[in-house]
Amino acid sequence: MARWCYRHRLVVLLLWVVALFGLGAASSSAGTNYAEVFSLPNTDSKRAYDLMEKAFPERAGDTDTVVWKVEEGTVRDESVRSRIEPALKEIGAMKGVGEVTDPYGARGAAQISKDGRIAYAQVTFAEQANAVPKELVQDVVDTAQDAGGDGLQVELGGQAITRVQEPPTGTAEIVGILAAAVVLFLAFGSVFAMLLPILIALFGVGTGLFSTQLISHVTNVPELASLLSTLIGLGVGIDYALFIVTRHRKGILRGQDPEEAAVTALNTSGRAVLFAGGTVCIALAGMLVTNLRFLDGVVIGTSLTVVLSVLAAVTLLPALLGLLGHRVLSRRQRRRLAAQGPEVERASGLAARWSATVEHRPRSVAALAVVVMAVLALPLLSLRLGTVDQGNDDASMTTRKAYDLLAEGFGPGFNGPLQVVVNGDSGDSLVATIKETEGVAQAVSAPPANGVTVIQVVPTTSPQAKETDQLIDTLRDQVIPDAGVRAHVGGVTAVSKDFASVTADRLPYFIATIIGLGFVLLLIAFRSVVVPLTAALMNLIAAAASFGVLVAIFQWGWGLDLLGLGQEGPIAAFLPIIMLSLLFGLSMDYQVFLVSRMHEEWVHTRDNARAVRVGLAETSRVINSAALIMVCVFMAFVLSGDYGAAMAGVGLAAAVALDAFILRTALVPAAMHLLGNSNWWLPAWLEKRLPHLAVEPKEEAPSQGPAAEGPASVVHGLIRTADGEPVPDAAVTLLSAGGRQLDRVVSLADGSYIVSVPGPGTYLLAATASSYGSRARQVEVGDGPLVCDVELAEGEVDAIN
Repeated sequence: MARWCYRHRLVVLLLWVVALFGLGAASSSAGTNYAEVFSLPNTDSKRAYDLMEKAFPERAGDTDTVVWKVEEGTVRDESVRSRIEPALKEIGAMKGVGEVTDPYGARGAAQISKDGRIAYAQVTFAEQANAVPKELVQDVVDTAQDAGGDGLQVELGGQAITRVQEPPTGTAEIVGILAAAVVLFLAFGSVFAMLLPILIALFGVGTGLFSTQLISHVTNVPELASLLSTLIGLGVGIDYALFIVTRHRKGILRGQDPEEAAVTALNTSGRAVLFAGGTVCIALAGMLVTNLRFLDGVVIGTSLTVVLSVLAAVTLLPALLGLLGHRVLSRRQRRRLAAQGPEVERASGLAARWSATVEHRPRSVAALAVVVMAVLALPLLSLRLGTVDQGNDDASMTTRKAYDLLAEGFGPGFNGPLQVVVNGDSGDSLVATIKETEGVAQAVSAPPANGVTVIQVVPTTSPQAKETDQLIDTLRDQVIPDAGVRAHVGGVTAVSKDFASVTADRLPYFIATIIGLGFVLLLIAFRSVVVPLTAALMNLIAAAASFGVLVAIFQWGWGLDLLGLGQEGPIAAFLPIIMLSLLFGLSMDYQVFLVSRMHEEWVHTRDNARAVRVGLAETSRVINSAALIMVCVFMAFVLSGDYGAAMAGVGLAAAVALDAFILRTALVPAAMHLLGNSNWWLPAWLEKRLPHLAVEPKEEAPSQGPAAEGPASVVHGLIRTADGEPVPDAAVTLLSAGGRQLDRVVSLADGSYIVSVPGPGTYLLAATASSYGSRARQVEVGDGPLVCDVELAEGEVDAIN
């Protein structure tokens, strides 16, 4: 497929362009039909909502607030009423508004603060917040704020109002892409090579978003799906293309024709991309086991974007590589290639030195990595799930201003009132009992309707406070049962608490599902039990440490001012499921790319130390570059202005950074050195029953040239240092051109060695010693013995392909 796409590059490019613009035109003409279907069956807040909807259909929708404050005088002044009352009447007459309760009526005295400077009106829509048309909400905001000015401040708050206060879209994505472009240019040194991963990501995200918009017309897809699709699509799209382009450039630098280099890159790194994309989709599909139906659309949208990003990487990318040819290299690399010829396949510099350090000191490296991750995970012990409310909004937004005005005039608990919904007449006794309950600022009963009574309960603490959660438990477990009535506690704050409880209850099943499915996939890919077990353990460590960072920043408030975000509060209840899905998928990506190179070396040499050393030396730089790109993309979502998106972006950025820079670069290879050949253990009975899905291409048949049937011969020589000193006990391995081990010996005290050769042909000769690096070279053997001396130096690693 890679060869076909390379040779028919214009056709492939045209097909992708037509698909992108065709889907874009179709989604633009059809529009979006996002549906926020949020339901928590079998919860107390859901029962309260059902009773409210039955008894007060005009009040079962979302209730938002118009708040106004005067600089002088009181809100009762005629100059204020003459401006506010007409605006409220106009809002009440709008189609889609159930009713407007203002403070100037017979029962409105409680809607004016004690000092008379702040008042509010309640606007009840006919639908829940996510179903209210944005056009209607904007009309309400414009009408109310037109009444302000000249010493009268008018602000609006509530869930529906939030929908029209969202900042302009695209800023976070543009900043993330620009940051990724800088990292890619530093990594490649070529503008064309830099553009390739970005183009692949844009095609993947673009087609994914447009497809998701079209799918929203046939199934329930929430708006959250578009945000997460962009977040994950940009990250994986750039990363997948980065891995393939890196392998392609290596092939060209080592003398391959651009077409053969592209085919080899897709046949190696491309296979790893397919497995990595599969692990991400499996992790996303794990959300389905939570039985939270509003997440179904999120799974569809994000998984579709990942699939299209993978498809772009394995089809569109080879076509673009064909258009560029040698220009995928920098000018300096092209000049050096023309002047000096192909490079020797060698990993040197910092990556090789670090790989050697991990090999020589695995216990120290592993211990240090574990300590760092454990310290970062400590804040997780105080994790508290809750809701992100408008008190976390930017201080310039009308919702935040309304929130602060209500807290100033009526107390912090007024922003999260509870609704005790009674099936029947509650009588005055329940109201009196609730008023006497600790943590209740006020409780007011509305007239019964259709056999249902609603008691509005205002806590003394804010909606995010732990004391408010405790008050809900007290009302449900003590006050209501003691009163002997059938009642349920509802309201936005109660819904958030129930959502956090449901999430916490189902989280273990979710984690077990995605770890189990990931384990099976890696087991099949690497024919090992230990590798997937190690990956599962590392994923749990990464999750614990990243959530520890989240708690320290967003719950404890460390560094919130630096990020330009609001005040601290609980971690959003939806975040664990969303973040763990993405984290497990992305961390599996790095595990696949790292271990696939190690496994490739293990298959060829059966030397675990060499496999781990070469695998880390060759992949650590590209994994770290990919992680740095993802960190830039995720951190850019802090600029989105959405507190929840910023929380997800910071959490994922921390998770990717810790996973790549500490776990995959240090702890995983150190653990694999300690485990030795056990890394690749697989019971014989299981080996027979597992399907064969290899990340690496099938090993080529031994290629020894046309004279392969000739007489046997030998390769012999000396293993020396740069100073000419002999290197005893060096492992010398002879491999076929396809990577099959033919002979393996250890050098003698004088550094001499001799390996047997089956016949004339082309072979690979590898030499490695524990105190030095390693060298691998291609040798041409004729009819007689071949002398081949090898020089080993510290800090250099040659790789065998």
